[in-house]
Formats: sequence, structure tokens, C-alpha cells
Amino acid sequence: MRPEKELLKKEVKDKMVRHSSFVIMQYGSLKANTANDFRREIGKMGGDVEIVRKRILIKAAEEAGIKLDLSAMQGHIGLVFLGNDPIETTKTVFKFSKDRDQVITVRGGRFEGKLYGGEDVEKMSKLPSRNEMRAQFLSVLEAPMAETLAVMDALLSSVVYCLDNKSKQGSE
Repeated sequence: MRPEKELLKKEVKDKMVRHSSFVIMQYGSLKANTANDFRREIGKMGGDVEIVRKRILIKAAEEAGIKLDLSAMQGHIGLVFLGNDPIETTKTVFKFSKDRDQVITVRGGRFEGKLYGGEDVEKMSKLPSRNEMRAQFLSVLEAPMAETLAVMDALLSSVVYCLDNKSKQGSE
């Protein structure tokens, strides 16, 4: 392998090792401006986009200890290394593709060390984000406390109303 390809393979392998999650995408007629917009959106999420030849991708994956299926990868292939919130970044990939007439097709992905197919990655992209799940969890914890507080408030208020009514009856 030529030195420049060896260097690219090492770079891709290092990114695969450094990022625990990535998405394998196939792209067709992705114009330069559209590709730059895509890179910018993924970059905002803390991720990175790498366009790479299939042979180099397969060899880099093997060196990183990841077994990829070459038959599932048709056409031009790229990797989207997911940033701080992998689910949110995956949502961005699907939203970008939907907004741009499906210029990107997700063929698979790796999340926390496990490989998934394109359909599974799409299902994961429909999960709530980390902040949405936190909000849902907090609302589950908050609801019983709010009801308890409302009951205690009603009890205290009823005592005050009773005393107020008794004092009005006594003054008449």
C-alpha cells in the first residue's frame, strides 16, 4: 500500500478507536456545498465526517478490531463519527438526508462497540435525546412530589378556612 493510503488508513483507524460510535453512510450526488453544509452541521454536534474508499475502510476497521460487511456497502461510502450525543448526531444525519431529498443513505453504524444495520440505526435515531430522557425522568420523579405538596397545601388551607369561618361566627 502506498504511504499516503497507509496514512489515511491509520487516520481512519485512530478515529474508529477514539470514537465509540459512528455511522456508515452511502452518498450519491452529494455536491461540494451540500457536503460542506453536512460537515458543518455534524461539526456543531462534536462529530466528524470522513469520506474514504471501501478498501481502506475495511482494512482500517480490521486493524481496529471491527468486522464490516463489504457486500452491504455499495457506491460511495463515508463515515460520520458521532460526537458528544450519538443519538442526537444520528438524528441530524437523518434530518439532513430527509431535507436534501435523500442524498445520504445510512447503511449501518456502531454504537458502544456493537454493529447495527441501517434500519436499526434509523430506529435509534427516533429515540428521545439525552436531554429529553432526563426531562421525562425528572417529570416522573416530580409528579408524586407535586401531588403530595398539593395535598399538604390543601390540608393547611382548610385549617385556615375553618378557623376563619369560626372567628366570623363568633363575632356575629
